[in-house]
Amino acid sequence: MSIEAFRIVGGKKIEGILKVEGSKNASLPIFIATLLEQGIYILNNVPNLMDIRTLIKLLESLGLIIEKLDKNSYRIINNGIKNIEASYELVKKMRASFLVMGPMLANGGKARVSLPGGCAIGARPVDLHLKGFEALGADIKIDHGYVEAETKSKGLRGSKIILDFPSVGASENIIMAAVKANGVTIIENIAREPEIDDLCNFLNKMGAKISGIGTGRIEIEGVEKLTPCNYSIMPDRIVAGTFIIASIMFNGKIKVEGVEPECLESFLMKLSEMGLKYDFDSEGLFIVKSKIEDMVGTKVTTMPYPGFPTDLQSPLMTLMCLVKGNSEIKETIFENRFMHVPELNRMGANIIVEKNIAIIKGIKEFSAAKVMASDLRAGAALVLAALKSDGETIVNRIYHIDRGYEALEEKIKFIGGDISRIKEEI
Repeated sequence: MSIEAFRIVGGKKIEGILKVEGSKNASLPIFIATLLEQGIYILNNVPNLMDIRTLIKLLESLGLIIEKLDKNSYRIINNGIKNIEASYELVKKMRASFLVMGPMLANGGKARVSLPGGCAIGARPVDLHLKGFEALGADIKIDHGYVEAETKSKGLRGSKIILDFPSVGASENIIMAAVKANGVTIIENIAREPEIDDLCNFLNKMGAKISGIGTGRIEIEGVEKLTPCNYSIMPDRIVAGTFIIASIMFNGKIKVEGVEPECLESFLMKLSEMGLKYDFDSEGLFIVKSKIEDMVGTKVTTMPYPGFPTDLQSPLMTLMCLVKGNSEIKETIFENRFMHVPELNRMGANIIVEKNIAIIKGIKEFSAAKVMASDLRAGAALVLAALKSDGETIVNRIYHIDRGYEALEEKIKFIGGDISRIKEEI
């Protein structure tokens, strides 16, 4: 049996521009929100990713017609939901698939959705989603690995919901259910990620009445009908952060196009603590103005937004391996998110994990090795390390990387990296 891998030869001269694509984590719920109302939607700046293709198959199985207009644009035609079941075979591939429950309840009053799968980075239960739906008046039953939900004859009704934890997925799912509920819904302790703002802005463009966007408390006045619209997805802040780290590792020879700094404040603050000096030129390109050898270690704790994003801790760890002194990362979101540490250590890193804290001691350079991506962001961290290694590195299981970075090898080749996609026997 063979599996795709990246073959990367480090030490090459790399310079040029890396362009940030549209946000995967914003695209997925916005695609799903087209289940809310019949009509025709146009979505632009959609990243060309495996997760998008997986979601399209799921939405088509529910009755939507989806046409690709160009590399990053789609037409979605909703002529009515034809099937209320989101099957295990499709949902298991990606956790975001569970988000179809909210809009299906809002639109048709019924949904049967498989319990989800996704990256193996720890338990991410759907309890908060279900509590939210119950507060809105849905009846919930779990049977043979499926969640079955149904509204009563009067449909969903507005309610006050206080989330135990600011879960991104639960926030998005409950918002989509509430926009057509009868009355007013108030959600406290809601997640504040920019991708949720993008979803709310899309829904408001359709005629939803959502206020408090960007705060920890939003209010939704339910409406009877929404109007399909055209919408352009925000840039991907996690890809932007990954590319910024690449720029630092190559002493500013890489410039990054498409960064929205207001979405990366905690990340940029930590880089500044490490000694990074940066700027934006007149065309909006992110430019590194300091050298990696002038940077030092720091301490980072991952937190819900606006804190340091857990999705950037593994790429940042790669950078921390190459700066002077010691660094520390405390992971508070997912319990299994240090699975890339043994792989970086195979490449010469000096990282010790104590429960949910990783202690990183600076090294001079990475050494080439065979490694394996354990999840999406871990894969990106290994690619960054391989580009700065002393020889040929093989990164296995790159299907994880394909889930979140559009044509990464093509972008790296374009700026001088020696990277190719190969088949590895396992």
